Formats: sequence, C-alpha cells, structure tokens
Amino acid sequence: MNIDTRNKILSIVLGIIIIGLSWWLYDSIVTPYQVVEERKAETERVRNRMLTLKDALVQYEARYGHFPPTEGGLDSVVNYLQTDSMMVAMGDTLFRQLAPLTYSPETLILAPRSGERFSYTLNDTLRPPLYLLEDPDSDDAVGSLSRTTMRNAPNWN
Repeated sequence: MNIDTRNKILSIVLGIIIIGLSWWLYDSIVTPYQVVEERKAETERVRNRMLTLKDALVQYEARYGHFPPTEGGLDSVVNYLQTDSMMVAMGDTLFRQLAPLTYSPETLILAPRSGERFSYTLNDTLRPPLYLLEDPDSDDAVGSLSRTTMRNAPNWN
C-alpha cells in the first residue's frame, strides 16, 4: 500500500469519526434543551388552566354570591359552566386554553400533566371567604386559606 492510498483511507476514516463525534456533540446539547423546553411549556399549560379555573370560580361567585363548597365544589363549577346560558355561549372565548389543550368544562378541573383533579378547598370562616386551588403534580397553587391578600392570586408570581 502506497502512502497516497493510506492517507486517503485515513482521511476518510477520520472524516467519518469527526462527523460522528459532531453529531454526538450536537445531540448531547440539543436533546436536554428540548426536554427543558417541553417541561416549561407543560408548566405554562398547567398554570394557564389553573388561572382559567380560577376565573371560572370568580364567575361562579359573581353569579351565586359565594364560592362552591369544598365537597363537590369543582363539580359545581363544571355544572355551572355547562348549564349557565352565558357560560355555554361564551365559555370557549372566556376560558381559552393554550394549545394543544382545548376548552371543555369537564376537563377544566383536570391537571394536564397527569389528568388528576385539581385540589380545591374553601375557607368560609373568614371574611371574605378564601379558597385554595392546588395542582396535584407540583407546588403551584392559586389562593390561600389564611391570607386575604392572596385571594385569587397565584403563588408562582
């Protein structure tokens, strides 16, 4: 084997190795970044849905003069959204969801990550009445059971 043939073969092998290592480096940088971006998008969808449910609770309170009780409270909100004529007509406009989620009164009370129901608790011993809406999959919450300054406020701001 002469030196020119050996150099050509060595150049081809090293070129293939360089391309392979370049792809590996690119993949090792981009893949974790995509995972982080997907998690951020999922968190944004959960928070948007919680704020939408908070808006539905506020609409419920405006309509009936009180928040729904702890037991069956979220079911009462769903029933309100399905039966109130204004909510039926304007619900998809008032409670717009981030893609790929869509507005549906039945799924509004479910956390997008796991499909579990949001946790809802009412404290009506204080004036004004307070509620706490919690995500079962994270520490995100809206409202407080003891601080009136946190009424209707998310804890992630």
